[in-house]
Amino acid sequence: MATAELIEMGMIDVKLGDFIEVGEGSKGTRLVVDVLEASLTGDRVNATLATNDGADWGTVSEDGTVMSLDVRFTLKTDDGEFIYVEYGGRASLTEGLAATAPTFQTGSEKYKWLNRVQAVMAGQVNLDTKQLIYRLYEVKVTPEEGLV
Repeated sequence: MATAELIEMGMIDVKLGDFIEVGEGSKGTRLVVDVLEASLTGDRVNATLATNDGADWGTVSEDGTVMSLDVRFTLKTDDGEFIYVEYGGRASLTEGLAATAPTFQTGSEKYKWLNRVQAVMAGQVNLDTKQLIYRLYEVKVTPEEGLV
């Protein structure tokens, strides 16, 4: 059977804006949260928020304990390249923890390896300071010979 290994890629530090409650919709209560600042630090890439278009378009469960995340933002590397980041996941609003699955898009030759990465992140948020810190991992899948 195929196996997966997590390879640490770095940390993503996010400063959140105000939570704007749009209201109850067909999927739950919609919240929009601006991404005011973001930085990615790691061995292979370092970047900061490139534009002010980042946000989480989340939905909150009926009991108010879980938020389904839908996050997108653009980073600019320390050497001037752009990387689009998007991820979904789940956040516990009672524990301040999040699990997400980001993907990346870039036209940069130097960072094109990111276009093939499926990543996961483990996050922790302080809702008082609005700081969210993720530990970022690449999911490395290895085949098992003779499985199929």
